[in-house]
Amino acid sequence: MKIPKSLLVDPEKNSVYGAFAVAVSIWAFSYSVIFGQVLILAYYAVWLPLILVDYRRFLRQLSSAWLPLLFAAYICFSIFWSQAPGVTARTAVQYLSHIACAYVAARTVSVRTLTLGALVGIFFVMLYSLKVGAYSEDVLDGTYNFVGAFASKNQIGFVGSLGIYFSVVFLAFLRRGRLSFMLTVPVVLLSAYLLVISHSATSMASIPAVLALIALLAMTKLLSRRYRRVIFVVGAGLIVVVAFVALNLGLMDFVLGIFGKDSTLTGRTYLWEQGWNAAQRSPILGVGYAAYWVQGFAEAERLWNEFYITTRTGFHFHNTYVEALVELGFTGAVMISLIMLRTLFGHVSTVIFKAWQAESVVLFGVMVLLLIRSFVEVEVLNPYIMGSFLMYFSYFKLARLPVTRTRWSPAFEPADAPRGEPAWPRHAGRPATADQA
Repeated sequence: MKIPKSLLVDPEKNSVYGAFAVAVSIWAFSYSVIFGQVLILAYYAVWLPLILVDYRRFLRQLSSAWLPLLFAAYICFSIFWSQAPGVTARTAVQYLSHIACAYVAARTVSVRTLTLGALVGIFFVMLYSLKVGAYSEDVLDGTYNFVGAFASKNQIGFVGSLGIYFSVVFLAFLRRGRLSFMLTVPVVLLSAYLLVISHSATSMASIPAVLALIALLAMTKLLSRRYRRVIFVVGAGLIVVVAFVALNLGLMDFVLGIFGKDSTLTGRTYLWEQGWNAAQRSPILGVGYAAYWVQGFAEAERLWNEFYITTRTGFHFHNTYVEALVELGFTGAVMISLIMLRTLFGHVSTVIFKAWQAESVVLFGVMVLLLIRSFVEVEVLNPYIMGSFLMYFSYFKLARLPVTRTRWSPAFEPADAPRGEPAWPRHAGRPATADQA
């Protein structure tokens, strides 16, 4: 039995396989630490073999992926100045292959299929965490939070916020029929419940802001491009003004107080200071990718001890740009910043300055969520996590590939038909000439 290639690689026809592949990926991102390498192999198995199915699809407009490829190459070359070259080499290859999987996904999966697969995967991830039912005490702020099968309340909070986000955008832009509403309700309810009991301030603060922004972009569909541009410029200016006022009049402390946080963000500001000091020792190139948080290194051991990280793994500076400065220097920090900004501007410019597209609205919301979280979490610098997969998927979706359609040929063409003259099936006859008419 032969399976048509379109059922695997055509975004218009592979919704079943694509949703399955996305769901498997999300399960691997969430629980590979628990179930081991078998989930990582499953993640590779659902994406990389598609290259062999239709390699021409992935070679088309490959130059549009130059920035992520350049960043991946820089990460791999950091082995030459890394203070832990073995760790850097292994993790760099993992990150490069992770980018390759996101590239394959972007070329074969539509945004609607991504959303469907994410909803399915997130639902089962949350069910398993609910079954585990683990709670953890935060020794820094004294709270007792739900972590499920994860190691951190912020991880389960991120999953919950993604569940809410994808449910809302699916119902607003991508659903087909009433059955979609019935299938989405359980995901929304479970996501909201886990988000509340996890007490993840980052997730609870970011998701309302992102949904409000998506609602504004949805309303711009009713406006012409001219008015969209005006609203975009005015709105961007208001955001800058509000941010400036919040930082200078103490409104930021008030907002943090609502979510039970102080101005130190539960010790994050101290971590940022330590990261900045570490970055000054190698400001241009950094200490090497994934080469700072290594067991046996004095600075890493000291911070693990100060923050009560007994496992001595899975810790970071809780800021994407500080982490990039330490590991990859200003060169790497600029590259990852450019990738995020290019993706953000690419999708919002499609909505504001070109034809309004729901897919760009959905991916822009994903990038805004990742941007907000990038200041307090590290979710785009590591392999095998949802944040980096979604960022690179959104980036690669900026390349608009031409749609290939099947070219139909005549059912029958006589051998004696003159070249340049259309041939007609015998049973249909030829069109009448002027004399015959």
